[in-house]
Amino acid sequence: MAALDLLGRRWALRLLWELRDGPVGARDLLGRCSPLSSSVLYQRLNELADAGLITKVEGGGYTLTPIGSRLGDALRPLDAWARSWAKSVSDTTVH
Repeated sequence: MAALDLLGRRWALRLLWELRDGPVGARDLLGRCSPLSSSVLYQRLNELADAGLITKVEGGGYTLTPIGSRLGDALRPLDAWARSWAKSVSDTTVH
């Protein structure tokens, strides 16, 4: 339940998603996650770091930890389902 609580917080999954390909700086994360506020960004980054899912890298960026990367692996089936669902929704709404 603790994991679901953390991941269910607004912007948490989005931030993890944005870090999937490597380190990203806070300013870039803000740009990618509009209309995320800087105060919420830093709150989520601190929560994700405290949970061991991300870490700060030299130069001020953030990256996934090994356990954070494994979370990405665990979410891939959900991503596949979401893509299928989005396609089925668009197929039924376009006539």
